[in-house]
Amino acid sequence: MATAVKSELPPLEDLDDPDFDVFAVERTMRGDYDDPYPVFEEYRKQGAVHKLELNEVFAKHHDVEMHGLNHYTVFGYDACNRVLMDGETFTNYEVFKHSLGKSFGRTVTVMDGEEHQRFRKVLQKAFLPNVVARWGDSLVQPVVDRLMSRFIEKGEADLADDYTHHFPFQIIYSMLLLDPDESARFHKLAVAQLLSQGGYPQGPEATEKLGVFFRAMLEQRRQNPGDDLVSHLATVEVDGQYLDDDVLIAFLRQLVNAGGDTTYRATGVLLAKLLEDPNLYARVCADRSLVPLAIEEALRWDGPVTLTYRYCKRDTEIDGKVIPAGAVVGVCMGSANRDPTKFEDPNRFDIFRKRTVRHLAFAGGPHICIGQHLARVEMTRALEGVLDNLRNVRLDPAKPWPKIISHFMRSPDHIFVRFDV
Repeated sequence: MATAVKSELPPLEDLDDPDFDVFAVERTMRGDYDDPYPVFEEYRKQGAVHKLELNEVFAKHHDVEMHGLNHYTVFGYDACNRVLMDGETFTNYEVFKHSLGKSFGRTVTVMDGEEHQRFRKVLQKAFLPNVVARWGDSLVQPVVDRLMSRFIEKGEADLADDYTHHFPFQIIYSMLLLDPDESARFHKLAVAQLLSQGGYPQGPEATEKLGVFFRAMLEQRRQNPGDDLVSHLATVEVDGQYLDDDVLIAFLRQLVNAGGDTTYRATGVLLAKLLEDPNLYARVCADRSLVPLAIEEALRWDGPVTLTYRYCKRDTEIDGKVIPAGAVVGVCMGSANRDPTKFEDPNRFDIFRKRTVRHLAFAGGPHICIGQHLARVEMTRALEGVLDNLRNVRLDPAKPWPKIISHFMRSPDHIFVRFDV
């Protein structure tokens, strides 16, 4: 486990309005659309490329940072994969500077070309499979155990609100050696960063306050390094120089958000689908070799993010239709992962399906998700925590069953269960 750093850090400042309900606003922004997949499929059947902003098909509120740009959206596996893999034609900076660049700063997601490769190569080393596998025992399991201890004697729980919603965020805090007493504030500010998309001033406020805190943390770890992630990033040298502070701060801002947000959503989908089918749950419980299959199928069937974006640098023809230079291209990964030309009976949740095609839940190409290996470790430990500790767990018949909602950031808000004590 990482060694604690003894010197004090300044406290993380709360929002100026501490009563502002970040989570309620975020919940409203992502909407309550039940099932966007029939809409995705209808567009795919009409053609791979459509001139539209997909968010505006579903959302009640505009993304103020992306609204009004020249939007196209691609559907189906082949078109989405082509855009993701072609980092020369379809780039990131010109599109994400409007959104993630404002929320996080100069993060690798907003970079292109040699600059992106240079910084990604260093950051990616911290999240290689052999590295994150060691975190399973040292970082992930203690968080799983701590959260479960709060409800394991009650015989009932909401596995979303009591468990999945918190565990990946708390793992990130442990990774950064943050004060557990401040975890609720970090969670709030991590989520608040994205409120810039809705025009809320709490978005840039959270970005600024996290930046001040992380700058102090980097300075502290350089002066008194341990064996934790931040100490490594603060002291690693590339071509004889430290990594730029603004890049590291942006990375840490994005880590505390994306490192928790997407994983909790994916884990919620995984648990909901297994618990809806008691026979399948029992098979996975009896045969743990099925856990990785269940995780990959959950990621394919309803991944936590259905849409990402790229910027089209030059006129490019896909499926007989030209996407013009300067267009913002929405990549509907939700459509790709349920493309019937690639996945047999794609709307069926089937952990035993043949895996001849890689799903795109973590995107693909030069910007494929850096944290995908950590996400799989976290999902594994979270599921095994339920399998190992909640005897005779079943969905609570007296309460609503899990409902996966939103057209973009998908997850169930509640997973009410009962179990034997």
